[in-house]
Amino acid sequence: MTRPTSRRTVLAAVLASAASATVVSAVPAAALSAPRAEPLVDNSFWTSYSDWRAGEAQGTRAVPGARPSLVIGSPTGRTDYADPHTGLTTAWEYGTWTSPVHRPAVPATELVASWNARTPAGTWIQIELRGDYSDRTRTPWYVLGRWTSGDGPDDIRRTSVDGQTDGRSSVWTDTFAVDDAASGLRLASYQLRLTLYRRPGTRLTPTVHRLGAMASDIPDRFTVPASTPGPARELTVPRYSQNTHAGQYPEYDNGGEAWCSPTSSQMIIEYWGRKPTAEDLAWVDPAFADPQVCHAARYTFDHQYDGCGNWPFNAAYAATYRDLNSAVTRLGSLTDVENLVRAGIPVITSQSFLQKELTGAGYGTAGHLMTVIGFTESGDVIANDPASPDNNAVRRVYRRAEWETIWLRTKRYNAAGNVTSGTGGVCYVYWPADPGTAQRHALRAVGLL
Repeated sequence: MTRPTSRRTVLAAVLASAASATVVSAVPAAALSAPRAEPLVDNSFWTSYSDWRAGEAQGTRAVPGARPSLVIGSPTGRTDYADPHTGLTTAWEYGTWTSPVHRPAVPATELVASWNARTPAGTWIQIELRGDYSDRTRTPWYVLGRWTSGDGPDDIRRTSVDGQTDGRSSVWTDTFAVDDAASGLRLASYQLRLTLYRRPGTRLTPTVHRLGAMASDIPDRFTVPASTPGPARELTVPRYSQNTHAGQYPEYDNGGEAWCSPTSSQMIIEYWGRKPTAEDLAWVDPAFADPQVCHAARYTFDHQYDGCGNWPFNAAYAATYRDLNSAVTRLGSLTDVENLVRAGIPVITSQSFLQKELTGAGYGTAGHLMTVIGFTESGDVIANDPASPDNNAVRRVYRRAEWETIWLRTKRYNAAGNVTSGTGGVCYVYWPADPGTAQRHALRAVGLL
């Protein structure tokens, strides 16, 4: 179970085509057989060679191949970066890539970016957003993340950027949000900008395989309609408890009791047959069980947020493993999750609840990540819940209607009776770079391909 996350509470208060980009609008699966409704979520990703060629490149170049990418070509600038978390100022050279303007099918109140990249030691990337509001005014360029996969002496410290606002919208750690959704103001279009950095005089480069964003306009809701259960299926996913790591490496989010997000991520990474090497894990105390969970916490840690729960940073960590794709999105119902699970794709979901709202959990939380691995014959949710006393207790079965509510709502009452946040269906999805046919269909149906 995670510690309370203040940015989620704040976010709830404010939450009231590119020509060649891969763009899909996700409609809740439960609505597919009903008269077409306006979509609530729009996913847009740049990932193909033609996608990278379509953007404005200055000092970067597109690389074709089985997994097309963007790399530094001939750097066009040089800058000093004062790292607020190390106190060091270091020189870097860089190139940039700016996406075509994307006009989402959903004029949005929120946007969360995600990316898949590799950053050798001595390289890093910055992800920015600029958009046009529905009243035809424009946002500034907002930083959505300064990211590197490493944290060695040649690396910056992975970080979000606080304090970004123009008085109409703000960035809360990993989420762009319109400050007053009730005003009717929306993000009507946007561009993403990548800046790729490296030490001057080297030939190193970050390699970016995928960049995109989930834009959404989820209405305020305390409850959601129940979806109809589909066929049962359960995936065999490794089980790890965050609580077995309580007190370990407190420099990363106060230790394992707060590691629900990296613990969930590590379960799914290993489900896909990937894991850290023995060399990767050499830094972990050999007395600690499941050292890969400690590793995941270290390499998802956001030094500004001071935690391991940054959504895009978890997805980016998963994609550092061989031939894995990842994205942060919102889904419309448990039917969407069932379709993914039926295709062999587990889903990490974000939810918050009082103890009485989720039968059998035994705790309440202001924000927690779990892994949905299957469904029972009656449609109840089978979850690997990292907030369990040990690995053997991780597999849980939770009531479908309760789960659907605590995951999909955007508003809830806390223990004091005050209105606070819900995540509105946020989840992480990780899948192979070359998915099978059934997996492609399921990913396409929720807007991820």
